[in-house]
Amino acid sequence: MRKSSAFILVTLAGAAILCGLLLGHARYGQARDRESLEAAAALAGSLELTDLCLFTEACYTRHPAMADLHAPFQDHPLALEHFPSGSLLTPPPFPARPHEPAH
Repeated sequence: MRKSSAFILVTLAGAAILCGLLLGHARYGQARDRESLEAAAALAGSLELTDLCLFTEACYTRHPAMADLHAPFQDHPLALEHFPSGSLLTPPPFPARPHEPAH
């Protein structure tokens, strides 16, 4: 066996072992955190929280359901996005008519 073939086999075996360990860790963490997630869901229900705060940077990325459609462009219509989370969050669906509620 050539050295390059052995190197590729060892690298692939290491990657397969690493993937298996990552999947096992995720399964273990999911089982371990289930109780705290259920407690957090019960707390959110008792506090009647409606939306999840996804990002802390800009008001239009904190609560996408409550954001104005023009909020990202408040500085200038062609202004570049100066918050990194604005590029990660997709815009809300626009209504067909201006006064029609979005679904």
